Amino acid sequence: MDAPWMHRADIADLTAALGKDNARFVGGAVRDTLLGFAVKDIDMATVLHPPEVIARLDAADIRNVPTGIEHGTITAVLPGGPVEITTLRHDVSTDGRRATVAFASDWREDAARRDFTINALYADPHSGEIFDYFGGTADLEKRHVRFIGDARQRIREDHLRILRYFRFQARFGSQPADEEAESACKELSATLKGLSRERVGMETMNLLGLPDPAPTVQRMAELGVLAVILPEADPEALRALIACEQAQGIAPDALRRLAALLPAQVSLAEQVAARFRLSGAQKKRLATAAAREDVPGDGRALAYRLGRDAALDRLLLSGADVAALQDWDIPAFPLKGGQIVARGVGAGPEVARTLRRIEDRWIAEGFPGESRVHALLDEELEGRDA
Repeated sequence: MDAPWMHRADIADLTAALGKDNARFVGGAVRDTLLGFAVKDIDMATVLHPPEVIARLDAADIRNVPTGIEHGTITAVLPGGPVEITTLRHDVSTDGRRATVAFASDWREDAARRDFTINALYADPHSGEIFDYFGGTADLEKRHVRFIGDARQRIREDHLRILRYFRFQARFGSQPADEEAESACKELSATLKGLSRERVGMETMNLLGLPDPAPTVQRMAELGVLAVILPEADPEALRALIACEQAQGIAPDALRRLAALLPAQVSLAEQVAARFRLSGAQKKRLATAAAREDVPGDGRALAYRLGRDAALDRLLLSGADVAALQDWDIPAFPLKGGQIVARGVGAGPEVARTLRRIEDRWIAEGFPGESRVHALLDEELEGRDA
């Protein structure tokens, strides 16, 4: 294996500090490099224990943070981006939500505790040699997402692996999907109820943010998994939204896709936002999308009143054209209350009402320039004096 990121000067300094044969790249960085994808996160596994990792990084003047030292993880803060370095481990006990681990010295033992074969690939940082203990490279070539060993056992160790399986299937998988994996996910789907809502919400949003998760979400519904985490979901509505996005060149948006899965009910959208532990801004946007009508109206007017994202949500969820919003900057209303007072309207509620009437006309006329706004003000005041 070879890739430009492996030749970064800061990576070379890091691997030199850890020492030859002491560390390997692992997981997503290896997988994505073999697939020809851009690498976002770099992880390393090492036979060194955390105190030794810290000592070596300190000696090499490499800043480091004990981000997960209880699980053996030290983060090296490099100019090109952070690298997580984790000591080889094996599970002592698991309960489906968390694991008690012990440090290990055997690479295969470390690989055996991982989730999927395509995530248990290691690469020597110096030679690029791949170490594959469970057939991950062959699975990667076939785009076959498969649990390591017994799928049910892997899921019992960490129930979130059910959702991770479907996310990886949507991103990397081909058809037909792995029968054992699907059977295990179906059989153990109820275990998802024991996970924190935040973890379930985060994993679901990661799935929905992929280019086209619709077929996978449909399969989750058929297997009964979707009903456990989002019983209100309508997979067909998601399929329609994604088709509309793709036809108009709109980038994937997980929150909009969550809105598509849900009925257009504000109270329900707010409940799901709370269930998934979404932020206040996300909750507001989801509720705004849920307040949609069958006919969304003028796109630019929507964008002015609701914001660009909310307007795009309303339009796309209704299957409407969003061309009017392309390369269009939302204008500022060029009239202030003080200008109305200066024309003789006494300060108070009447100023706000006049301002609102003029703004409504300005929007209806397609956001004309300042001269037209002042003409609208003249008309309002003339009508008031008549």
